[in-house]
Amino acid sequence: MNAPLPAHIRKALETVTLDDKYSLDYGRAFMSGVQALVKLPMLQQLRDKQAGKNTAGFISGYRGSPLGGYDQALWKASKFLKEQNIVFQPGVNEELAATALWGTQQLGFSPQGTNKFDGVFGIWYGKGPGVDRCSDVFKHANMAGTTEFGGVIAVAGDDHISKSSTAAHTLLAPTPT
Repeated sequence: MNAPLPAHIRKALETVTLDDKYSLDYGRAFMSGVQALVKLPMLQQLRDKQAGKNTAGFISGYRGSPLGGYDQALWKASKFLKEQNIVFQPGVNEELAATALWGTQQLGFSPQGTNKFDGVFGIWYGKGPGVDRCSDVFKHANMAGTTEFGGVIAVAGDDHISKSSTAAHTLLAPTPT
């Protein structure tokens, strides 16, 4: 037989939902690593809003990425993403996804006062060979820069055994000497 729970714990447990990982702006929520990647742009949106900025988010990548189910988790969270002006649009391949993200960083080329947002933050995801394929896009996007309230992070997954790639691939971090 289980001992009864204190009233404050019972009350807290009664309010817990599976959506907490995406709906809570503070406090504790349990989530997987992939779900944390889904939550990341929502937290950036919250930080920007608290700083008085009107930003949007854009996420794109390759659905064949070994980032186990990231795209599926994004689709499941679409209601929460949409509420915060975050768009998820998977790419046909890594290069097209990277190029689309590069385009979101060019708000500075628009005539002053015509932008709906102060900036667009983004996430690109792919697999190791996709990083190789996108090197030209990454290089040129990096040289072009972003608007003051923009920026993109790249998230890549390894494919050690060539499960979804034509060749095994590992992204190795430089070893300090």
